[in-house]
Amino acid sequence: MAADLEVVRRLSLQEHGLATVSTVRADGTVHSSVVNAGVIEDPVTQAAGVGFVAMGGVKKLDLFRRAGHATITFRRGWEWAAVQGATHLIGPDDPDAAFDPAGLPRLLRDVFVAATGTHDDWDEYDRAMAAERRVAVFVTANRVSGNR
Repeated sequence: MAADLEVVRRLSLQEHGLATVSTVRADGTVHSSVVNAGVIEDPVTQAAGVGFVAMGGVKKLDLFRRAGHATITFRRGWEWAAVQGATHLIGPDDPDAAFDPAGLPRLLRDVFVAATGTHDDWDEYDRAMAAERRVAVFVTANRVSGNR
């Protein structure tokens, strides 16, 4: 699994973290959107996988809560890798008893940096993330596939 995630990490870095995340709606159709994501361990389960930051209140969060799984695909040219697995949300509307909510600003920063993000004013970043009720989303690497 570690070698497969190294391919994911490399593709993520080459594409500035851009990836397509997909999950299923209640009617079985697929919901997809583009996010900035990167390889990072889940801070609660310590599971290897991919994380990204989502704005609070968006439809995909409801779908992750209901479906409990997602697939996130990175590509560069014709090379691609997909991580499939359980989703774990940590945020103001998704508290986890095993995670201290005081650590959320640092967690959101860590996920943002893993997804190739940088910021000139971290205090402003923290303020905006709190105002937007941002959520850290983790996709456990239960399965990694690709064409390499």
